[in-house]
Amino acid sequence: MTAHSHDNIDWDAHLQRLRDADELNAPEIAQLVATLLRPTDRTVIEIGAGAGGTAAAFAAALAESGGAVTVVDGAPQLLAAARAQAEEVSDRVGVRAVQADAAADSLIEAVGQQADLVIAAFVVHHLPDQLAGLRRLVRLVRPGGRLAIVEFGLQTKVLPTDVGVGEPGLEARLIAAREDWFQQMRSEMTGSVRLPMGWTKALSAAGLVEARSWSYLVDRPAPVDGPGREAVLRRLHLLRRNAEDRISPADLAALEELLDESSEHYAGNRDDVYYLTANTVHIGTRPEA
Repeated sequence: MTAHSHDNIDWDAHLQRLRDADELNAPEIAQLVATLLRPTDRTVIEIGAGAGGTAAAFAAALAESGGAVTVVDGAPQLLAAARAQAEEVSDRVGVRAVQADAAADSLIEAVGQQADLVIAAFVVHHLPDQLAGLRRLVRLVRPGGRLAIVEFGLQTKVLPTDVGVGEPGLEARLIAAREDWFQQMRSEMTGSVRLPMGWTKALSAAGLVEARSWSYLVDRPAPVDGPGREAVLRRLHLLRRNAEDRISPADLAALEELLDESSEHYAGNRDDVYYLTANTVHIGTRPEA
């Protein structure tokens, strides 16, 4: 199995970026884990291991009571990194790593067990058939347990409206171009199936009850510190990759100025950039047998 997912992204190549994101989001990840875990929960399956920040947070939360965390990913380097991160936390928490494709029915056999909580953060939108993917994840949840998915709530913003180069409103145009890229990525994915409903309705359609949602902010106001500044630059590079063929030459030139370390407009030297995003948690319960 290669590290390339169904959207043709080599996730192993993004290990350092994911580690940096874990560092930036550590307080919010810890709060999310504390909110999700019930006092009686002892077993967690995380689909999409990332760099291991979330698995490590679950291991820390279960350290006193004991428990088990299973991390699942198709990218071998990410999987190894996530396992190592979680294993460092506590010897009272068992950690298991499973290399598997969340879009394949073989996932169930590969994982081989159910858990009190199954979580998939920023994963399901990468699956060709998202509803089928949710139904597959539900099979990993024990009766009475819960499935939580985390998806983007609002687009990340990092720039003031007028950055002093090009026309005002650059970021809004970049975000619109990224949205266009995302829809094209979804449409070109082999076996892609539309999901014409919201996430809580999709969880209900997948067989869960008591589906609900809430959102949380990741808010790093200007002037940002080192990790926040790096997050701003990562965001701008991402927008460039997604938007460069979809924006005007003038907007692309303005973006290049923001990414040019020799430019007076370089985002890495500005004191007015910030990092603000909202992520949304969608959760439902598997009915008792």
